[in-house]
Amino acid sequence: MGYKIYLVGIGPGRLDGMTVEAARVLDACDVIVGYTAYLALLGERYADKELLSTPMRRETERCRLCFSKAREGKATAMVCSGDAGVYGMASLMYELGEEYPDCEIVVVPGVTAANSGAACLGAPLGHDYCCISLSDLLIPWEQIGVRLRAAAQGDFVIVLYNPASRQRADHLRRACDILLETIEPARPCGYVRRIGREGEEARVCTLLELRETPADMFTTVFIGNSGTRLIDGRLVTGRDYRR
Repeated sequence: MGYKIYLVGIGPGRLDGMTVEAARVLDACDVIVGYTAYLALLGERYADKELLSTPMRRETERCRLCFSKAREGKATAMVCSGDAGVYGMASLMYELGEEYPDCEIVVVPGVTAANSGAACLGAPLGHDYCCISLSDLLIPWEQIGVRLRAAAQGDFVIVLYNPASRQRADHLRRACDILLETIEPARPCGYVRRIGREGEEARVCTLLELRETPADMFTTVFIGNSGTRLIDGRLVTGRDYRR
């Protein structure tokens, strides 16, 4: 007999930032599995559920916990911040799911940081954009540099995830140095810290100013394209280059 696991993106942090579908699925589940910090974001609403977690860097164990609970016949969900398919657990769950052919995996979309952060800054994603993670835990920094150069040369709006941490405090500066090879120092940019959570902070700046900006894993960074400008303090990328 088959069973099912839901991969639920819970959005930026606040319960009111979760989609109606995500809330409905979690309401119907018996077990919710996730990184400790993500379960904490759910607050008291799901306190009556069986809540299971593993620390950071133990993602595979977390996934197998999901399969184990679902096999017991329990309605099971894995939660991720933002969207489970954007730097989340969906890909790993599908990869491991090859070992569990009787399990159906259902992805429930959420609002990723590119979208929620953009709303805080104005409308920076009005034209083509790309997302690049600056974390080199799973990909060499050299490959990240290749992608940054390609995005700059392609004149994309660029959204940077995971711009810095204690172990790689200089990654945002290094990324800006790469972008400055192609992009002018005055290019409009912005960043948002703690999107949808207590202490949320949104700022606009130039690319050169961004280079000197402290960042952490809770910061999402936006670099405008050649058509991005400031309108009443908001970062705006028009849809039509001809204007």
